[in-house]
Amino acid sequence: MTAMTPAVDNLVHILDHPLVHHALAELRHKDTNAQRFRQRARELAKFLILEATRDLQTEPITVETPLGLAEGRTLRDRPIVIAPILRAGLAMVEPAMELLPEAEVRHIGLYRNEATLNPVTYYVRLPNSYPSSTLVLVIDPMLATGGSAVTTIDLFKERGVERIKFLCLIASPQGVRQLRHSHPDVPLFTVTIDDHLDERGYIVPGLGDAGDRTFGMYES
Repeated sequence: MTAMTPAVDNLVHILDHPLVHHALAELRHKDTNAQRFRQRARELAKFLILEATRDLQTEPITVETPLGLAEGRTLRDRPIVIAPILRAGLAMVEPAMELLPEAEVRHIGLYRNEATLNPVTYYVRLPNSYPSSTLVLVIDPMLATGGSAVTTIDLFKERGVERIKFLCLIASPQGVRQLRHSHPDVPLFTVTIDDHLDERGYIVPGLGDAGDRTFGMYES
């Protein structure tokens, strides 16, 4: 992290693992093709989801194996909602569904106005309310200006959700500050916090446009 990185509090979690660093380096590389980019994004998303769900509550259960009875534990935290921000968030959905097959998936469609850098909502289909016990994992590869993250979290809080976590692969200092200012109760899980945003609102050094690179539309 650099001198521009905001102070990290106990609700900002930055992953630190050799396999994470290795995957991130390849994800960033300009010559990494779309197929490999998607694979690395899925791997990193799985690390993030494992870390973000570390505190889920469980309860004891007895299961019958082919050879006898075994004591185990099962998730008590329900319901769980996975909320990818379209379109780049789709790169992180598959590992989330693999790890949490019981979860509900709710897509949130947002794009950034290139002139104002403000988020524009184009697709939202959510229930009018959620049980207070609901846990929402908002996922998006990039936390740049923070506008899309804040807007998405607003949508769920308006429906009564109190437990929300935001997961991203790369964050900017500006995005972290915006998220902490707007939603100081929402934990952030990220692989890294980069140096700054450029005049177009792109994270530097970043990895380019995550959506374009995911779907093979990136031009170096």
